[in-house]
Amino acid sequence: MLRYFFLDLEIPRVYKKAARQPVDKNKIVFIEVRFPEITDSFRLLYDALKARGDITVKEHFFLNFTASLLGYRKRVLAAVKDMATAGVVFINDASTAVAAVPLREETKLINVWHACGAFKKFGLSTADLLFGDDAKEQQKHPNYGHQTLVTVSSPDVACAYEEAMGIAPESGVVQPLGISRTDVFYDDAFIRNARERVYAAFPQAKGKKVILYAPTFRGRVKEATSPDKLDIRAFYEAFGEEYVLIFKHHPFVQKPPAISREYADFAYDGTKTLPIEALLCTADVCISDYSSLVFEYSLFEKPIVFFAYDLEEYFDWRGFYYDYSELAPGLIARTNEEMIDYITHLDERFDRAAVQAFRQKFMSACDGHATDRILEYALN
Repeated sequence: MLRYFFLDLEIPRVYKKAARQPVDKNKIVFIEVRFPEITDSFRLLYDALKARGDITVKEHFFLNFTASLLGYRKRVLAAVKDMATAGVVFINDASTAVAAVPLREETKLINVWHACGAFKKFGLSTADLLFGDDAKEQQKHPNYGHQTLVTVSSPDVACAYEEAMGIAPESGVVQPLGISRTDVFYDDAFIRNARERVYAAFPQAKGKKVILYAPTFRGRVKEATSPDKLDIRAFYEAFGEEYVLIFKHHPFVQKPPAISREYADFAYDGTKTLPIEALLCTADVCISDYSSLVFEYSLFEKPIVFFAYDLEEYFDWRGFYYDYSELAPGLIARTNEEMIDYITHLDERFDRAAVQAFRQKFMSACDGHATDRILEYALN
């Protein structure tokens, strides 16, 4: 009942009261739903707008999984008041609180989604799956209401976002303007700096190749866990002379699997040390599973390995928008032995053309200029 009161009554009431003041077209609000800082989905947009002298930029952090109920309410209502007079509101995630705001026509609500491509299902697409919320509840209290624009990484994936967010295709809300944070992958200076950051954090990586292991989380967000099936010993024995192995666990995971000190000169956990962008720029091989970061990594046209030891279980839990076996542009491995054999024989087995086709299908709008296109839409 408290949730319904908050979403159906309190948020609209606070917004309408604050909306008695005129909209300031030069006021822009950024809303981070989960994290306590401006994240990579926003960073380029945020920095560009902050650098201008004619824009007022406001930030709000909901901390929806870590704040107390009272703290969350206070944070949301403060954002609602700012939204009431903003020309543009940026969000990068799902939020029933933002969707509950009866936005004025003068305000643009732009969702620069935090992931590329279309891999595992989300939103309304998961209504009949174990991962998803009840369909009736999602329709009563939507996560994606009143959006003016949703930016996606290619035309091919627009239909997935329309389905997940309950957006009519004819509305033109979902547009392939690209994903802002991928612009850095076209910046040579950023890539050089990224590599230096990796070498500064893990000096043993310099002069060696890098295997990045970056799996998605398992379970629900609040109790997220990370896979522990990758055999570090086997990888060390196979690749210890040529590679280093760097782990990057999903940010939802609070207690990732530990790495034995026995492999201190080979295996490292970069989860809290380095941003994913730096690791993607540096990796020579990326091992993932069902994470959308493989779309970003495809921009480098390097080998991708899909460690899908629990494929059937994960499919039943969350599902995919595409046939997994047809989607993956690299080895789909069930065992460590398969991965080791593939990486050992990359020269013969890596299919660059498959990765290029994957990149074209899912990342064609990510050309280094997505931020410019999004800002042009926002400010005009």
